[in-house]
Amino acid sequence: MKRYNFFKATIVLSFFLWAGFHFAGAQYTPFDAKGVGGGDTPLSEELPTPEEQQQKKLRLFYTTYAVKKGDMVSTIAEKYGVSQDAIISINKLRNTRTLQIGQILKVPSIDGIPYKVKKGDTPESIADNYKISLEKLALVNTFTDNTVEPASMIFLPDAKLDWATLQEINGDLFKKPLKRRFRISSRYGWRNNPFRPGVRSFHNGIDMAAPRGTPIYAALAGRVIAAGYSKVYGNYIIIAHHSGYRTLYGHLHAIFTSRGAFVTPSSKIGIVGNTGMSTGPHLHFTIFKNGSTLNPAGLWN
Repeated sequence: MKRYNFFKATIVLSFFLWAGFHFAGAQYTPFDAKGVGGGDTPLSEELPTPEEQQQKKLRLFYTTYAVKKGDMVSTIAEKYGVSQDAIISINKLRNTRTLQIGQILKVPSIDGIPYKVKKGDTPESIADNYKISLEKLALVNTFTDNTVEPASMIFLPDAKLDWATLQEINGDLFKKPLKRRFRISSRYGWRNNPFRPGVRSFHNGIDMAAPRGTPIYAALAGRVIAAGYSKVYGNYIIIAHHSGYRTLYGHLHAIFTSRGAFVTPSSKIGIVGNTGMSTGPHLHFTIFKNGSTLNPAGLWN
């Protein structure tokens, strides 16, 4: 029995000695430091089942949805698990407040926005600019290399609209320049000219009737680029904002700012008056974007 135990112990000891030398020697085995590996094989061939299932989730298709009473873009987006940006951009909505019952919307199967490729764009540069996954971008659009045809439409998974565009479309970009009670005496668009009876003319802003002396505030942060007097607008101010926006404030009784000043929505820039071509105390308010006027009623809150 003692011989058997001795024999067994000898075998176990020999095994550990062999293993120790073997693995110790492995630490000093020369190797090639220039090795490279995989990572460029199509995902569909290499990923295990869970990842293959994930890839299937990235397949882009569209569902149609008819707007119902009480619907908002935000509630529709939440129902389908996508962002407002996706529904707004795919359906080219210019104002989310004007949804109509029965209006047909396209909803994507995955979150993201469409994008028209510009000259010089590559999948890599687009992914970097929008801070999205290049791998996801390639999967959704079936890219096989870092090239894409200019002017082609592609889909950017997980991308979002820029802040200013989303605020504009949701009607939340500007603040009303009058914080006290006022009445809209003339809306944006075609109207009977108050100074030329029988003539229709285009009114490029909104007239906000209020008592003379009512404080006027900047509708958005920006820099004053003009402050003076004109025959049409009387005492007026023009403020330049980001993204090509400008605002005009006309018929002021007095101006409390000057050219070059930086102002915010808490800055009192003047008071309501009746100067220039005016039939009574009011503020004429115009919003421009890249030189063209927009309806303030769809852009302020």
